[in-house]
Amino acid sequence: MNLKNRMYLYLFILTVATAFGFQGWRTLYNNFAVEIAHISGQEMGIIQSIREVPGLLTFFIVYLLLTISEHKLAALSVAFMGIGISLVGFMPSFYGIVFTTLIISFGIHSYLALNQSLTLQYFDLRQAPIVLGRLRGVNAIVNIFVGAIIFCVSDYMSYTNMFIWIGVIVILGGLFGTFLHPKNVNATVQHKKMVLKRKYWLYYILTFLSGARRQIFVAFAVFLLVIKFKFTIQEVTVLFIVNNIVAMFANPLIGKAVNALGERKVLSVEYLSLIVVFLVYAYSDSKWLVILMYIVDHLVFNFSLAINTFFQKIGDKEDIASSMAVGGTINHIAAVIIPVLGGLAWTFHPSWIFVGGAMLSVCSLLFVQFIPYEYAKHQQREIA
Repeated sequence: MNLKNRMYLYLFILTVATAFGFQGWRTLYNNFAVEIAHISGQEMGIIQSIREVPGLLTFFIVYLLLTISEHKLAALSVAFMGIGISLVGFMPSFYGIVFTTLIISFGIHSYLALNQSLTLQYFDLRQAPIVLGRLRGVNAIVNIFVGAIIFCVSDYMSYTNMFIWIGVIVILGGLFGTFLHPKNVNATVQHKKMVLKRKYWLYYILTFLSGARRQIFVAFAVFLLVIKFKFTIQEVTVLFIVNNIVAMFANPLIGKAVNALGERKVLSVEYLSLIVVFLVYAYSDSKWLVILMYIVDHLVFNFSLAINTFFQKIGDKEDIASSMAVGGTINHIAAVIIPVLGGLAWTFHPSWIFVGGAMLSVCSLLFVQFIPYEYAKHQQREIA
């Protein structure tokens, strides 16, 4: 098995473990918070803001790489995430949810930054979008499987037991990953320090705006369905299953679309779609229309892989690990603030949150038009 196939297998295994844990936790989380922990809208905003603090600290990964390899750290991050999930059911309170959410968040954010870094390092400009798309397709298949399991057992198992089983499986997947050896000794040596460069300005802005608008969706979209439309855990599970059936077929095609159409066109479609999605969230009283927009939002979110492939085309190879870590931090600057502001806005009117999401999408759409200009500048540097 060659190095690329070994790395793909490694990423495949950890993607399965991460998807199993994150989807299981996310499916149960909102109903657990409302039904068992009795979390209010304002408290949900605070929790979601705290949840993003580990993402804000992602740049510390660079310094951890001084003592441990990227692939080992990625596997241990998955195991750490599993520990947090297994503890959720034992702490049905505001502070208990904050504690377990922080553990889960540290694990998932570290893994995602390292996953992106390893993919961009080990696969070339044509292969990277395909690999990223395929792994997101694998993620969707696992999500469907998890959703089906929860749908079948949720009437017979307590929240505590479901969280325990999900967490244990994730822990085992992460520990298994520590025994794999996909490292290429001839790979470009990565900087072991935080790297910020002016030529990456557009990547930084697009990453920031993506994190800001995504946090609105993560923190309040399902919460809106549970509060306003009285979704049960079974209905939430079915919605996630439908989302992931769509994603299972669409995600591998997204990578091909990036190669065929380029990052600017793919990202433009995403942001145009999101303007519509957020305005429907804000003003529609139709349960079915909001459900449709939720599916569209989940689908076009995967277009954001084009932000990372854009960086791969303009970035220096030795900057990849550091820049993915820095990108994770930038992605979460607004994400730490927005849930708290959103929670406050919720107390006045939920529509304000989603109008803000539409405005962020407009900003993203404008900035993404600079991508061809940045390509041209990079090519001129290469020639010079």
